[in-house]
Amino acid sequence: MINGVEFRQLTTHADERGFFRELIRVADGIAADGFGQLSHSTVYQGVIKAWHYHKMQTQLNYVLNGLIKVVLCDLREDSPTFREKTEFLAGDNQPPMIYRFPPGVAHGYKCLNGPMNIIYFTSGIYDPSEEGRLPHDSEVIGYNWLAMNIK
Repeated sequence: MINGVEFRQLTTHADERGFFRELIRVADGIAADGFGQLSHSTVYQGVIKAWHYHKMQTQLNYVLNGLIKVVLCDLREDSPTFREKTEFLAGDNQPPMIYRFPPGVAHGYKCLNGPMNIIYFTSGIYDPSEEGRLPHDSEVIGYNWLAMNIK
């Protein structure tokens, strides 16, 4: 597991009317880095969005619907998990969860079943100078998005 990445399984309260699910509470340690911005994105089936990382911000993601294959890669040279990758599925037919990654961890995903809607919470506000981007086929990360290796 990449140092600083966290997963929080969510509890769903369902009845004949639908369901209620808490995502984040102020007292949760998962949101300890503060609140900067809450955003929503829709991604269509087959689209790959990679690679993106923050220099200073922590990010928490929650998939509302659809299914994505998520890959995280630690780009922090001083980290004990430098260059390690973690991959998993998030969304439909998966346990409901929020996943959190710290600054310096690149993230990307491929929409396997869409459209997919994702809500993400960052500890800072949108600032292009605070972000880093690499192409989906970056040799720095060396990940093949066509492979379906889910661990």
